Formats: sequence, C-alpha cells, structure tokens
Amino acid sequence: MHNHHNGLKTAALFGVLWAVLLGLGGLIGVGTRSSAPIWIMALIGVGTTFYGYWNSDKIAIRSMQAFPVTEAQAPQLYQIVRELSARANQPMPRIYVSPTMNPNAFATGRNPRNAAVCCTEGILQLLDARELRGVLGHELMHVYNRDILTSSVAAAVAGVITSVGQMLLFFGGGDRRNANPLAMIAMALLAPCAASLIQLAISRTREYDADEDGSRLTGDPLALASALAKIERGVSIAPLPQDQRLVNASHLMIANPFRGGAINKLFATHPPMRDRISRLERMAGRPLQ
Repeated sequence: MHNHHNGLKTAALFGVLWAVLLGLGGLIGVGTRSSAPIWIMALIGVGTTFYGYWNSDKIAIRSMQAFPVTEAQAPQLYQIVRELSARANQPMPRIYVSPTMNPNAFATGRNPRNAAVCCTEGILQLLDARELRGVLGHELMHVYNRDILTSSVAAAVAGVITSVGQMLLFFGGGDRRNANPLAMIAMALLAPCAASLIQLAISRTREYDADEDGSRLTGDPLALASALAKIERGVSIAPLPQDQRLVNASHLMIANPFRGGAINKLFATHPPMRDRISRLERMAGRPLQ
C-alpha cells in the first residue's frame, strides 16, 4: 500500500543513516587501538531500543494513562475499528481511551495480532464519526505497514551513532597519531545531530504513507483532512505537557501533541499539517471546504 516514492525515500534515508554509522566507525578504527568498549555501549543501546519495540504497546498506553474500554462503553469506536480491520483483512486490535482533552490518537504494537488503538477523550469529543473513521484508518495503517519496526530500527541506529559520538568525545579519540583530531571532534558532534534529523525524516515519511494508505482504506481522504485541521486547532488549545514519557511516545500520535515553536517544528516527528492536508486534498481531487 506504500507510495512508491515514499518507500524509496525511506530506504534512501536508512542508507544515509548507515553510512553515517559506518563512517563514524571507520574514523574510530583509524584513531584508536580498540573500539570494543564503544561498540559494547552501542549494543546496550540497541538492546534497550528493541526491548521498547517489543513492549511498544504497553509503554505508549502507560505513558498516556490510557484504560481499556468495552464495546458497551465505546460502541462507535468499536464499530469503526471493526469495520476497518475487516476491510483490511486484519485482526481486531485492543481499544483504549486516554483521559486527556488533547485531541489525539495512536496505534501501536509490533504486529497486527499485538496491536492496540488509543483515542483521547479530547478527540472523541472533537470529531464526528466520519472524521474519526479517517483518523483510525491512518492509525491502523501504521500497524499494518510495520511502522513501529521501522521507527524502532531508525531509533536504534541513531542511538548507536549518538552513543559512539559521546564515547568518542569522552575518550578523546585514543591514539591520535593516525587521525585528524579536528575531524574526529567534528564527527563526534555532528554525527548524532545528523542521525536525529534523519530519524525524524523517516518518521515524517511514514506519516505521509499512513495518511495516504489510511485514506485508501477508508475511501475518504477529505475526512482525514478535516480531522487534521480540527486536531491542529485543538492541540493549540489543549497541548500536552513536555513530560519525557509523553515526548517518547509522541511520534506514535497522529499529530504533534505539544505547543508549537520554531525549535519544536525543526525537531518535530510529524510533517507540517498544511502539507498533509494539501496532499489529501490532491488525493480527493478537490479542496477541503
């Protein structure tokens, strides 16, 4: 279901991420007698990241203080998710509600059989049934496209680069007779920043894919466009606090749940809302009214 160009872009971004990692490793190999301690620390970082991937549904749900709901408690939510899951020929995910007025939603889980969908009370009050269906189509496609795995791998590689860069600065490059110390310092400082930006670019690309694939699943791109416009206004009124647990889970949500700002936009995990709405309007062949 992926857009061909977005799939190529994701692959290219991963290629750049691995190139940065290999370049940093090669530089360390030239300038040090042994890089074993650095790579051990990096492997610990990878292990931590994949533990988070394996338990992604529990971690995200806990961070949003979400609770499971029955069909009797949320009949409309169950009806929409059941219909979309059946249309995609996928199992029904678990359904949760988060007690916050920030209008948002996310789906998580390492595969469709271990998936969970969560909506906030704010989004359930803000959107009508058609718009909510558009949002849930987007979120389910994150699971069906294995985006949790994609983001976890990107986070793992970026985490390795950051760990290696920090260790390189700490140890000062070891034996500098065979290396340019300025190049090593520059690489140690710039590589983690580059890795973070590439990781964010991968996340933004997956958002575009989920918008497109979710709209194909629902057959109604303008419903998602309308929902995104409402969500953007709603988030500005009721943003989430910059709690680290919420920051760690924010990339899963359909919209950036925090108050905007120049720095926040630069390091945002989501593409600009106006761009997303414009793409959906082009899919529908007409602008949002």
